[in-house]
Amino acid sequence: MKTLIAVTTCLFLLGGSIFGSSLQEQNKAIAKRAFEEILSKGRFELASELYAKDFVNHGIHRNASLEEDQAALKGWHQAFPDVSIVPEKLIAEDDLVTIFWIARGTNTGTGNGLPATGKKAELAGITIWRIVDGKIKEEWSAFDQLSMMQQLGLLPSQTRTDATETDATNKKNE
Repeated sequence: MKTLIAVTTCLFLLGGSIFGSSLQEQNKAIAKRAFEEILSKGRFELASELYAKDFVNHGIHRNASLEEDQAALKGWHQAFPDVSIVPEKLIAEDDLVTIFWIARGTNTGTGNGLPATGKKAELAGITIWRIVDGKIKEEWSAFDQLSMMQQLGLLPSQTRTDATETDATNKKNE
């Protein structure tokens, strides 16, 4: 009897880690699919398959619903018709998936308040998704908006660092 209990306990413990790992792999697969199909290819009709109806994108100043989030994404696709958003690194823990991604595209259209500049841009970002019952329920994202605006020529680029300016000032004073 003791042997049976010991074997059952071991299987339970191993099964818990195996199933947990399996859930994490499933969540990573959902995240990859969302990046490939919706974020990169603009297949917005798949949103109902991959996102929960009560999805919330937690912004810095306010939250956005799924409809608002998808409208913003459509705006990026209008501004960058050739956009490619590639998940470079995915880390899953419990119901969270963190994705480090790179976006590349040419700004040939208008959208999200951007004029068409004809310039290419490349930027990095990080997204954290909470996935519940196979659907993306919550999001927290950040990306390098300043760099994008500079690459598009919409904001000046900083060509000198503070250290360079300090060195130049010190040489003048010598």
